[in-house]
Amino acid sequence: MDPQSVALFQNAAYLIVTLLVVATIYTIVAPILEGDKLKKRMDSVANAREGMRKERMANLNAQTSLRKNDQGLAKNLVNRFSLEKLLEASDLKDKLAQAGLRGQKPIYTFYAFRLALPLIMGFIGLVLFVGINPWDWRMMQRITGAIFMLAIGYYLPGMYVKNLASKRMASIMPVFPDALDLLLICVESGMSAEAAFARVAKELEESSVELAEEFSLTTAELSYLSSRRLAYENLARRNNHVGIRAVSTALIQAERYGTPLGDTLRTMANENRQMRVMAAEKKAAALPAKLTVPMILFFLPVLFIIILTPAGMRMSSALGL
Repeated sequence: MDPQSVALFQNAAYLIVTLLVVATIYTIVAPILEGDKLKKRMDSVANAREGMRKERMANLNAQTSLRKNDQGLAKNLVNRFSLEKLLEASDLKDKLAQAGLRGQKPIYTFYAFRLALPLIMGFIGLVLFVGINPWDWRMMQRITGAIFMLAIGYYLPGMYVKNLASKRMASIMPVFPDALDLLLICVESGMSAEAAFARVAKELEESSVELAEEFSLTTAELSYLSSRRLAYENLARRNNHVGIRAVSTALIQAERYGTPLGDTLRTMANENRQMRVMAAEKKAAALPAKLTVPMILFFLPVLFIIILTPAGMRMSSALGL
């Protein structure tokens, strides 16, 4: 091997080692720099609870709040160009709530990004495909590429919110059956629904911050809303999952017809536990299909090299090559 190749190989090895060291340092330091995530979420829940209390009192007194709440550049941009009507998204508030984003500020931010990202991505597409054109495309292909970039910019905020909601739901559902068991214990011990949700929310602070946050909001709504049915419906709306929706419907039925809440929670806990087992079995059944491509790309070539290399060496020595 010539010296130039050796130097190139050494530089590549140094680069790989450097990247691994940087990744290791980032993995260690990132959780330290992130701060107390639990405290931030609990503060957000406390602020939301206080906001619900003020809203409820305002409705009871039949007063309209005229205070201005400046949300910054995003709100000014949305109001100036009427983006809520121009870029109207169906059930946006519910989708943001499912992603853990509540209040007016995330709505203004979403509309601002839905306006800005298509312009930015479209400009990048024009510069890349029409101006630079590194692949020598025809004019129709260039225009199609620029339009495709613009469409990506338009749908990117919705995709981000959907991905955030799916990650949040993936962290909630493994703990949800255990939370129902805790609710069952609290209810059968004589606690009210509000006290039971508050107690379970406190117990879940370490295992699932997101579910503790949801139960804290449900506690606040049970305390301040005019009907418990609205609180249970809001719980299902904020968490668009078949298991949570079934629990919400069962709680509404128990509230309406006076059936024992303990029996309802026991049945729902068993059903959600079965759903968790079925989800795990589904992932296990899909594992062989997912392993097919990695085995073809990484395992079989190495196996062929190990099997065929000794035979190739013997043939080379026998032929005098």
